[in-house]
Amino acid sequence: MDLKQLRAFVTVAETGNVTRASSLLNLVQPAVSRQLRLLEEDMGTELFDRSRHGMQLTASGKTMLEYARRILNEVARAKAEIQPTEGPVSGIVSIGLLASTSDLLATMLAGEVARRYPHIRLRLTIGYAGHLQDWLEAGDIDAALLYGQKETPALHVKALLEESLWVVAAPSAQLSRKRPMALSRVARESFILPAAPQGLRAVIEHAAAEAGVTLRVFAETNALSVQKELVAQGHGWTILPAVGVTDEVERGLLSAAPLASPGLKRTIVLAAPSSRQATAPVRCVVGALLDCVRTTFDDGRWPDARWLG
Repeated sequence: MDLKQLRAFVTVAETGNVTRASSLLNLVQPAVSRQLRLLEEDMGTELFDRSRHGMQLTASGKTMLEYARRILNEVARAKAEIQPTEGPVSGIVSIGLLASTSDLLATMLAGEVARRYPHIRLRLTIGYAGHLQDWLEAGDIDAALLYGQKETPALHVKALLEESLWVVAAPSAQLSRKRPMALSRVARESFILPAAPQGLRAVIEHAAAEAGVTLRVFAETNALSVQKELVAQGHGWTILPAVGVTDEVERGLLSAAPLASPGLKRTIVLAAPSSRQATAPVRCVVGALLDCVRTTFDDGRWPDARWLG
């Protein structure tokens, strides 16, 4: 097994076609097919189902794809970080952002990294906290914003801020931040929620159990954009961080209100794997990320939040 075989395998898996893969790799088709055949011989199993409809990964191929991507990412990081000590900071840094914070932070972070460290290549991964934690522990990303995460043997954690969760509905509901709503009242509505076992879903269900109410779930989705669109169209209500709906509320696409005391809160933390020493590029980008979070808080763009960092 070598890197040429892995690159050919990943490219074919992503394109589903040897012809397109050969064009991207700047190789003739027989050379790509040979790399795949050698890799399959080395692994002792077929990685693709070959048909006139294209190349489809087998079960073994899907498993191999995860490892191949990880190997290629690590090699790319190593090559980018091996540099003269007097040279500019460079390398590949992968940062995970919560879906609810990506609109607020992604563009700002990319701009800061480009301005401060033009030789660093930034990779942004957006997801729910559970997925981001899995990717952190697997080494697929270097650092991430999570919520409610405690220090573990696998992760270093730094608490940044505490934010409130709000009830969110279509504009016709006329919710207002000046009129907090009791969870017992909110429970009369149908809900659009993240699918279990996502952390936000667990927080919401725990609060409902504490209040002695049951939420009627109309639909579940792990796409924040879909969740908000279903709510905007009047298919149900939801509960989200205030920061995740500020823009839509200001544009009149959604209405939102805080939950009445004691309310619902979550803690945003910065997490990094404890098994790996942070490289200079990672430290630089994490510093820029912390500055971005603090700036948005100081500018009042992180509503109903309390700084902890």
